[in-house]
Amino acid sequence: MKITEQVESFARPVVEGMGLELWDVEYVREGADWFLRVYIDKDGGIDIEDCERVSRALDPILDEKDPIPDSYHFEVCSAGLERVLKRPGDFARFMGSAVLVKLYQPKNGMKEYPGTLENYEDGRVTVSTAAGTFTFEKAEIAMVRLRVEF
Repeated sequence: MKITEQVESFARPVVEGMGLELWDVEYVREGADWFLRVYIDKDGGIDIEDCERVSRALDPILDEKDPIPDSYHFEVCSAGLERVLKRPGDFARFMGSAVLVKLYQPKNGMKEYPGTLENYEDGRVTVSTAAGTFTFEKAEIAMVRLRVEF
């Protein structure tokens, strides 16, 4: 089982027990350092106190379960307004929302498509943009995230 899956399995009940939502868990290398990040959410948004409560609750569990043998930095963060959509449920929840689709390779001369999320099916993402409606295959998509319009 991957580190992120292990952490998610014991973090989810803790986070949900606090009335919050576990949005994502990532374990990434940045420069010479490794970071374990737990992203949380709730209606009305997350504040620093929410992050501190979750951090304090998960810290002893991480020490006990020790899913990561190496040194790392542990952070609890808000999922954010421009969060990345990964799971089918994420796409379903934000259907009709403003998104930015980033592609690995340009399509029609563009690598980024800002638009409205119209459909998600079997990894295919459909967005309507000012230039028309486009459907992208899962293999083409580097990332889909919410987009805040001001």
